[in-house]
Amino acid sequence: MSQEPWDIEEEPGRDGGDLYPGEKLWANRQRALEEAGYMLRRRYHPGWKSSWIGTNRLFTRVEDGQVQLKRVIMDATRISDDKPVMLKLLLPKEGPYELEINRLFSSEPLLSNPRNHCAPLLDTIDLPNEPQMMVHAQLRPFNDPPMQTYGEFVAFFGQLCEGIQFMHENHVAHRDCTRANIMLEPSGMYPQSFHPVAINRSRDFRKKANGYSRTRRPPLYLLIDFGLSRRYDPANGPPLDKPLRGGDKSAPEHQDRDTPCNPFPTDIYYIGNLVREEFSQKYLGFEFMNPLVADMTLDDPQGRPTAQEVVSRFEEIKRGLGVWKLRSRIARKNEIWPVAVLRSVSHLYRTAGYVLTRTAAIPEPR
Repeated sequence: MSQEPWDIEEEPGRDGGDLYPGEKLWANRQRALEEAGYMLRRRYHPGWKSSWIGTNRLFTRVEDGQVQLKRVIMDATRISDDKPVMLKLLLPKEGPYELEINRLFSSEPLLSNPRNHCAPLLDTIDLPNEPQMMVHAQLRPFNDPPMQTYGEFVAFFGQLCEGIQFMHENHVAHRDCTRANIMLEPSGMYPQSFHPVAINRSRDFRKKANGYSRTRRPPLYLLIDFGLSRRYDPANGPPLDKPLRGGDKSAPEHQDRDTPCNPFPTDIYYIGNLVREEFSQKYLGFEFMNPLVADMTLDDPQGRPTAQEVVSRFEEIKRGLGVWKLRSRIARKNEIWPVAVLRSVSHLYRTAGYVLTRTAAIPEPR
């Protein structure tokens, strides 16, 4: 069993009728995981038969047709308290580093530090002759649903910078703090949870997932996926390490993959480029971020601000934003005017409710 190819990602199929090879690896371990305290969805139970066969329904429209395509990731439920969780296999190449960094930031005194934005490790699972598995809470992409106000963006970016600063202070470079590895903790916004694959559906897949806005229920933003992360000894001076390119391959210092570089300024580039590509280039009104983002994404890594400097400069930017700006709606650059009018009217009513209830314009979690 331990020789099975866990580290290959699947390609979506046309009908979804059968389990993909990667899913079969998990289905073969369903009973062992249940004994360890974790229940997989019925799709992965012994004897499962697809519910849509013989009907006119598409597999995408039923719960047991929802596929986990990444072999190393699987959703589950913790049996003891019905908590939705994610299981992740630790493969030999990156697993030891990932487990080390997860344990570091999931242990005291770092765990309870409010500046720690690393997703906490809940458990590890050891099955005979298998790669070790990590257990994390079910999270949600940081930008789903989209942010509605500049105040919501300010809360997000402030937490992201704080989290990277905290990692750097503890001599850890994330090395892949890109779009796919920044999440939000959803229990406040989605108290009834949601489906682990079709995240805009309810947990049982029968209806749309009901959620609150970020302003109404401020989320905590978390960093995940430490397979490329490394901890360095500060006694050895600034580290030089061979580039390990993750989700964002545009960092200037990574264009020559054989030349060692300092990974800490690359983390700064990643989060600056995230703002540039995911906000400034897509939405109106982010000019207030342009000077900081320009410095964070300089071609020369040595010219970029440190994480501490980014946090300090962003605090100054935040102090310069008025309440009207913070409560204003974030609008897409290509938004057509009838849609813009409807969304603006809806936003006006929603904002009036926030003002009347004295809801903070920058939604920080308690």
